[in-house]
Amino acid sequence: MKKTQLLILGLVITLVIFALATVAGKYFTLESSFFPSSFITHTVMLVLSGAVIFGLKKHVPFRMAMPWPTTIWKPALFGFLSCFIVNILLSIITILAGGDIKAHPLMAASTPLQAFLFVFVYASIAEELLLRGFLQNMLSPLQDRGIRFFKVRLSLPVILSAVVFGLIHLVLLNAGAGGFLVFRIVIFTTVLGLVAGYYQEKYNNFTYAVIVHMAGNLMGLVSAFIS
Repeated sequence: MKKTQLLILGLVITLVIFALATVAGKYFTLESSFFPSSFITHTVMLVLSGAVIFGLKKHVPFRMAMPWPTTIWKPALFGFLSCFIVNILLSIITILAGGDIKAHPLMAASTPLQAFLFVFVYASIAEELLLRGFLQNMLSPLQDRGIRFFKVRLSLPVILSAVVFGLIHLVLLNAGAGGFLVFRIVIFTTVLGLVAGYYQEKYNNFTYAVIVHMAGNLMGLVSAFIS
């Protein structure tokens, strides 16, 4: 399959899976109040992403393995720092622009246990499986293209998966989230996606993308426990 075809097919499949997962989360609910609507969304995302990774395994070089303990700290640290620094800067910009600082709607509506299970763990795995596990890996033949940021090289697959990851959070506008909040989330998730994609590509291991994503959600998790 040609690189252009891989690019178009990867983007289309990603957006279709995201759309199906979003619709499922909106129209289907569980009988238990313990499970948020996002559980349906992320479950559909997880199942469909796994299905296309398996079905297109000829074109999706997915690899997941236990990471070396000595290599975990850098991805975790930069995942956390990307969250901390970007959110601090964007919070300052929001205040200067006259906006209100609000938490992510899912975090705000969750108990600490729900935040841990369904945001810190489940959402991290489901979202990474779609954006890094499927999309970035499918676009891996485009790794020869990219840009250099200081001493770090960001390949085109890393950049595209990060941008798509950020832009899909625009759906929060339909959930009633304010413009300032959505702006912060889109920028933050794009930066987090760059870090997650970089470390997945560096180690050729999906596990590192999940580690970065969880580290990026750590500050929100801590806030849920102390609030």
